[in-house]
Amino acid sequence: MRVPLRRIAHSRSGDKGNTSNTAVIAYAPEFYPHIKQQLTADAVKAHYGALITGLVTRFDGDGLQVLNFVAEGALGGGVSRSLAIDNYGKALASAVLRFEVEIPDALAPLLRGPAR
Repeated sequence: MRVPLRRIAHSRSGDKGNTSNTAVIAYAPEFYPHIKQQLTADAVKAHYGALITGLVTRFDGDGLQVLNFVAEGALGGGVSRSLAIDNYGKALASAVLRFEVEIPDALAPLLRGPAR
């Protein structure tokens, strides 16, 4: 089954200058391998489209079931310089949760939140 990331993980963010940091944390250890396999740095960059002009690097925190993404050129020149207020790290962390992940049907009982 295909589900939005928000049903199997939550996110945290930070930003500094023109760089955004987004952590994606699996709700259950069973979800983590599926997130790790599908949510690559390239997939994240493609998901954000033109919002990210630089490199996206992924750091894996396997022991905590977390992936940390550092996106350069992500904040329109920097939070204090950009007129696009939506480009803050918080907005990017929320947007990544719309990414869709394929998971086995057997994991359906572990899903969180509404189906829509």
